[in-house]
Amino acid sequence: MLGNYFYHEIIRKTVIAFGTLFNDIHVRHQDGAGNDLGDLKVPIAYGPRQKFLARITQQAELNKATQITLPRMSFEITNISYDSARKAGITQTFKAVDKEDGDKMKKVFMPVPYNLGFDLNILVKLQDDGLQILEQILPFFQPGFNISIDLVKSIGEKRDIPMVLNSIQQQDDYEGDFATRRALIYTLSFTAKTFFFNFIAKTPEGLIKKVQLDYYSDTNTRTAKRVQRYTVVPKAKKDYNDDDVIDTADDALIEPGDDFGFTETSTFFGDAKDFAPNRGVDI
Repeated sequence: MLGNYFYHEIIRKTVIAFGTLFNDIHVRHQDGAGNDLGDLKVPIAYGPRQKFLARITQQAELNKATQITLPRMSFEITNISYDSARKAGITQTFKAVDKEDGDKMKKVFMPVPYNLGFDLNILVKLQDDGLQILEQILPFFQPGFNISIDLVKSIGEKRDIPMVLNSIQQQDDYEGDFATRRALIYTLSFTAKTFFFNFIAKTPEGLIKKVQLDYYSDTNTRTAKRVQRYTVVPKAKKDYNDDDVIDTADDALIEPGDDFGFTETSTFFGDAKDFAPNRGVDI
């Protein structure tokens, strides 16, 4: 089981997608007459809030140009847990085309559902700044917001990952004098319901291009006579061989992943023959 190296970067992609949600938040300040004094884009970075709080509290000069300015946001992963409610069959597989390996057919096990916990920390000096940021975030989470993430690019496995807002907490630890920097902290806890994919294995099995089903007059197929045969084959929707006609010649050229229709055929029988799968004929 273990020993085959693979790395789909799913956690990394989920972290980037989560941070991208909040990378265009702005705050505006006004004077007493209601005139805009400026528009500030709130910076965001990955890391624990304690790191930024330590930098803030250690800055002796409040007006120093190189100080960490507020408002700002940070986010981090807090936990990773298995989600049994979204569990699928552990032995179920599906086939996919690997675009990075010459369009070869690959066998893919069903993905494993995991929840990634995130904390988004909003650090502000003014209460109104915090309220402006919150009101630009909360309306989009009811309580979830879906993000489309290309989990495994090689096989085109793109899924909508819900980002669920679980709770909001406010913290104000200001107890110092006028020289002490104040930082109001809003902590928004989220859960990203993502999936992890296993090793993408090669498969010798081909693509199913024909389904055939025989109906019998009784459940005992040894004595019952077949009555009907139902056959389904793919039908091309575009001209693959450039002969200005979409026909059966194009049906044979359909590639995995293409958009196609179906040709359905029903045949009725009055004989007592059976279909031999190993020979492909009626006997």
